[in-house]
Amino acid sequence: MEYNQFVTQVQSFAQLASSSEAQKGIRATLATLAERIDRVLARKLAAQLPKEMSLYLQEQEAQNPSSFNLQEFYQRVIEKEKIAPVDAVMHVRAVFAVLNSLVNRADLNEIQAQLSPDYEELFAI
Repeated sequence: MEYNQFVTQVQSFAQLASSSEAQKGIRATLATLAERIDRVLARKLAAQLPKEMSLYLQEQEAQNPSSFNLQEFYQRVIEKEKIAPVDAVMHVRAVFAVLNSLVNRADLNEIQAQLSPDYEELFAI
């Protein structure tokens, strides 16, 4: 998938007014995910994304990933984007919806296995 297609799909899922909003949501979500999953898995995910987005994962690649729940994930996205909580939830869900349609299922299962059960809603989209 091309970068612009990914952005357009996130923009559509989240019903955002502009592609720049979608880009901010993608960057914040992927950077936060990279803080949460191990380096090997972040690299596997990055390899399946457009080059521009793979950089978001590599910038935040965790030496030792932090363990935090979904609410903290949303909070970190809120802080990165400086947006309202309801908007952050929409951005994260939109990014995961596109990831769920793009990324290899085995890799998604590995990501989900590294996360706590409350993240399940992001993989059911």
